[in-house]
Amino acid sequence: MADKHTGETTHFGFSEVPIEEKANKVAAVFDSVASRYDVMNDLMSMGIHRVWKHFTINAARVRAGQRVLDLAGGTGDLAAKFAEQVGVDGTVILSDINAEMLGHGRDRLLDKGIDKVQYVQADAQYLPFPDDYFDCITIAFGLRNVTDKDKALRSMYRCLKPGGQLLILEFSKVKVPPLKALYDVYSFKVLPWLGEKVAHDAESYRYLAESIRMHPDQKTLQAMLEEAGFGQCQYHNFTGGIVALHRGYKL
Repeated sequence: MADKHTGETTHFGFSEVPIEEKANKVAAVFDSVASRYDVMNDLMSMGIHRVWKHFTINAARVRAGQRVLDLAGGTGDLAAKFAEQVGVDGTVILSDINAEMLGHGRDRLLDKGIDKVQYVQADAQYLPFPDDYFDCITIAFGLRNVTDKDKALRSMYRCLKPGGQLLILEFSKVKVPPLKALYDVYSFKVLPWLGEKVAHDAESYRYLAESIRMHPDQKTLQAMLEEAGFGQCQYHNFTGGIVALHRGYKL
């Protein structure tokens, strides 16, 4: 499903809200879940999110001396590894629109002794970085929460160097019918229950399940990348399409 607005509204989960209200509503969700985000990620995915992220890091092929931007970086999982890969001459910026999530990621990396990463609170739609600056931009499980995805993709394209790549790791559309039925039950019954028991917030996790269903499917997102100017666009499905990794280059 494409990210289309209807008049002056957009979707917030399954609800329609005024465009100007969505960012604040998403912020409230992540303010609520930030402190338990790591634990919930492991519980929700049974730890498989670590495999998906590991694959993304390997696919990025980041080299020493490069500049990398990890958008919606939350826990800092990708940024931590990229900091090792770029070395002393490279740059890694962890960015998130949500101050709670960004602070959580910063504290987590500092606790691990990782002090090279830079931190910038920023909206993916209006990135405060120069043109042609980054070798690689990643966004893991964050694009579906952006109000105007097309605008965000164009902003990312602007900030990439010619030859630079964008990697989007995001929940997508399940392609295996028996798995889809089980996944729907899990998403709308089990996930809110886990949210209530672990994070004391069922509603935020109900929104997260709904936001996954409203996110563009694999082919639609690939078309959006191409429309934003990216070339050599492709995607790879994980776990029957529950998650997909999209890649595009600034040619």
